[in-house]
Amino acid sequence: MTETESVVIRTVARIAVPFIQVFALYVIVHGALGAGGGFQGGVVFAASFILMIIAFGLPCVRQRVSTRWLMICSVLGITIYAGIGLLCLLPAGNYLEYGAIEAALGIPHLHGYLIDAVEVGIGITVMAVMTSIIYDMADKGGESS
Repeated sequence: MTETESVVIRTVARIAVPFIQVFALYVIVHGALGAGGGFQGGVVFAASFILMIIAFGLPCVRQRVSTRWLMICSVLGITIYAGIGLLCLLPAGNYLEYGAIEAALGIPHLHGYLIDAVEVGIGITVMAVMTSIIYDMADKGGESS
């Protein structure tokens, strides 16, 4: 790749990555109302990191998005998902039965916020796991060549 191509690819990536990430957040939050959701949005968010790896290289991206950060994000996402599910059990509801919390607290429309929170938890987890998989694949590819 020539230096000119590298500049073009890096410039396009710098412009595109924030838009991809905002779109991923939209897909996560919109998932409660229509097509999309945490899994799809998490994969789109991970795709923005893949674009960064293509444009800037794996070592540069690992400096910004460390494996430790990805582990923290995956644990955080699972905790959000499981925590809300377990919270639904407290008022004698089923796992992820948002109406049980809404009825117990007497807060109308709370289920919508809980659904969005679960979608965010799923999105964070999927983004972290998919990015970790890409890191592992890139590491294995470097060893075999």
